[in-house]
Amino acid sequence: MNKFNIFINDSDETFECFEQEHLLKGMLRLGRKDIPVGCRNGGCGVCKVKIVSGQYQAGIMSRNHVSVEEQNEDIALACRVFPRSDITLNVLGKMKNEFVRTHVASQNTKS
Repeated sequence: MNKFNIFINDSDETFECFEQEHLLKGMLRLGRKDIPVGCRNGGCGVCKVKIVSGQYQAGIMSRNHVSVEEQNEDIALACRVFPRSDITLNVLGKMKNEFVRTHVASQNTKS
């Protein structure tokens, strides 16, 4: 069972994710209560991300939330992405505000 490191650019956070689980499941292990979670089946679009680097396998996603063009640009729903290597991603959509807010808050406490 392979395990990979997933880095979130927006918050400078890293979490581990097994190859047989989707990125959202690994992300939830960060223990943050501010991560919005919807259907977990690719239908609601809440967990939209852009894969910046790394290999992955994507399951079926609603075209209402991820177009063919977006998918070709490595935009996907975290609940439908299974890592095949370490991954770096950017958070999009409804989750973005929470990750950016957390990053700004952590930067302010370091100053």
